[in-house]
Amino acid sequence: MSKVENLGGSMVKLTLEISPEKFENAIRTVYNKQKKQISIPGFRKGKVPYQMVVRAYGKEVFYEDALNEVLPDEYQQAVEENNLDVMSRPNVNVDRIDEGQPVVVTCEVAIKPEVTLGEYKGLKKDQAPVEVTEDDVKEELDRVAKRNARTIEITDRAVEDGDNVNIDYAGTIDGKAFDGGTAQGYDLKIGSHSFIDNFEEQLIGHSIGEELDVNVTFPENYHAADLAGKPAVFGVKINSIKAEELPEIDDEFAKDVSEFDTLEEYKEDLKKTITERKQKQAESELKNKLLDQVVSASTMDMPKAMVDEQCDQMINEYAQTLRYQGMDMNQYMKYTGTTMESLVASVRPEAEKRLKENLVLEAIAKAEGVEASDEDVEKELENMAKMYGMELDQIKNAIGESEIKNIKANLLNTKALDLLVANAVD
Repeated sequence: MSKVENLGGSMVKLTLEISPEKFENAIRTVYNKQKKQISIPGFRKGKVPYQMVVRAYGKEVFYEDALNEVLPDEYQQAVEENNLDVMSRPNVNVDRIDEGQPVVVTCEVAIKPEVTLGEYKGLKKDQAPVEVTEDDVKEELDRVAKRNARTIEITDRAVEDGDNVNIDYAGTIDGKAFDGGTAQGYDLKIGSHSFIDNFEEQLIGHSIGEELDVNVTFPENYHAADLAGKPAVFGVKINSIKAEELPEIDDEFAKDVSEFDTLEEYKEDLKKTITERKQKQAESELKNKLLDQVVSASTMDMPKAMVDEQCDQMINEYAQTLRYQGMDMNQYMKYTGTTMESLVASVRPEAEKRLKENLVLEAIAKAEGVEASDEDVEKELENMAKMYGMELDQIKNAIGESEIKNIKANLLNTKALDLLVANAVD
């Protein structure tokens, strides 16, 4: 049995009553799972009868685990029965557990807010025409040339900005070495600013085999608190210097990096590519501007619990990215001097923005009768299969129902955005 109370602000209180019989069954289930670990003097471990455990410790010893056993299904059933579109984890409170009486549990939870849409048709387009200049083509050529640069050994000059140098270094503070301050055969790109303060700039003008002292000061917010804000001296020896040698940008270059025989042909193709890229960027910017207008003109009650949930999701996504890079969240917070509270605060504005955009797009799709058909989903799955180099059946077997739901939601958002553009005016 369940009932719903509207708390306002897109929050509801869901009251669940769990029958005494169902709760007793959950207690027995917990006992059977735990009895191998239960020990009472006079009984072999794992052989203590249920009634003896109740006599010795009271039935209350099983209450918490029994609730965890029975509550998820009861909660999900109540959500479905009351047609709640839940947008956060429930805040659970146990109101009553009495022998022979229904267990009463309340769950406060955020539900999807009602959106009152602002005007979303006939919006003014604010889009400059796409132009591709000679400078754009030259910048692209320079990038391609840089990617095709060859590394050469430098022996006849001193270190210059942009060089790659190999160095030995040993750092001291007040004449004493410190952890992490010594290395041999370290490769460093001058101008990368991967070292603190002006370390790299002090190497410019020095030659292979030369030894010098580099004076720096650690930043006040440095991740190692024992070094933060302190001046240090690094004894540095320059072992080698390497530089990138860029290819000459001519017909031969065009032949090497493309399918064209002349530089002019290659430049024309680059111009087309840049134009397409800029057009896609302009279209994306236009969609964002139109969506911003609709979001600003729309109203909705955004519950804090819903935003908190989105913040947690974004931080979990970032933590997963860090794990791919070989770092965990605790290491990241230590190195950057941040806390979980400051991380949550930093992502909250973006979390609110994402939620409002999704709610508005969903409301537009609903108002216009936009749907994501099975054929749309099938096509999206085919695109995913191509992207990951997998068979379509493999993709279908790899993703679950929740992922299909996300695909449909993304397709609806895309169609709603396209509708905004189609109905905008110059």
